[in-house]
Amino acid sequence: MLFMLIVKASKNSEAGSLPSSELMEAMTKYNEELVKAGVRVMAKGLHPSSSGIRLSYPKPGEKPVVTDGPFTDSKELIAGFILIDVKSKEEAIEWAMRMPDPQGHGEGQIELRQVFEAPEPTNKQS
Repeated sequence: MLFMLIVKASKNSEAGSLPSSELMEAMTKYNEELVKAGVRVMAKGLHPSSSGIRLSYPKPGEKPVVTDGPFTDSKELIAGFILIDVKSKEEAIEWAMRMPDPQGHGEGQIELRQVFEAPEPTNKQS
């Protein structure tokens, strides 16, 4: 089962501030544990929203509206993610609970979401 640990953005991450060396060390250790356990699929941090764009679709069937960042509501933004492949939701929760505060400063927030997986294609021959 695939789960995504979504690291929510904060004022610090949106400002482009790098984590402290202690937090970087703790996150490196956590990622090494995920790799050693064979559950980590991918882990990436994102640039601040100031370098992003947002596409919105206010009118069905029409072209999207493009808005340049930065985006003001940092509570709704994502600073990074870790994708894990585990046997159960309970195991995903256990791994999420082990993650250090990803923002430090008491601002960290993680959202855990299961990823839809497409069924394996069948190899039918005509």
